[in-house]
Amino acid sequence: MLRVENLRLPPLPSLSFEVADGECLSVEGTSGSGKTRLLRALADLDPVSGLVFLDGAERGETPAPQWRRLVRYLAAEPGWWTETPRGTFSAGAIESPRLERQLANVGLTPDHLDRDIGRLSTGERQRLAFVRAVLDEPKVLLLDEPTAALDSESAALVEEQIQFQLHAGRIVLIATHDAGLSQRLSHARLLLPKPRDASAQPTGHAA
Repeated sequence: MLRVENLRLPPLPSLSFEVADGECLSVEGTSGSGKTRLLRALADLDPVSGLVFLDGAERGETPAPQWRRLVRYLAAEPGWWTETPRGTFSAGAIESPRLERQLANVGLTPDHLDRDIGRLSTGERQRLAFVRAVLDEPKVLLLDEPTAALDSESAALVEEQIQFQLHAGRIVLIATHDAGLSQRLSHARLLLPKPRDASAQPTGHAA
């Protein structure tokens, strides 16, 4: 269970919600409403006031590296810090017997790991980052527009893998403008107001 209590992301009102194991919360709102800021705050990447609990353990009482292994943020534009994707995967990930299968699940091959980052398409980079994010099985996935840069076939493959994560009992939060994706995956929605609106409107299980 992921539980958020009185999280403050000015100018948004205080946010409180829960997401159970195996459930997906869709975080929705206009551009600039704070979707990305919320996901980054939950991953402890940006300072924020309020409490965030995972299975009863509070974020502030958990060492940051350990929290980020459990609560994984995947940016809409993932970061790359080596010439090829291989260098951004941990040694354990590269040696994992699941790696080749996970790449195949999103329409990629091991060869993609050794291609120059600049020669990969935006969609290929996004799918590689998705594999990198899920391979070590974090408890919570915070996905920022996970299919926005993908063609319909690739998007369907990634969506299927998100469904798999849910079936495995993981908690997923998706920031998206895609109403269809939200409808198919989410058990509840968190509607962030426009910056000048008075209050957020969580619905479903997130209320």
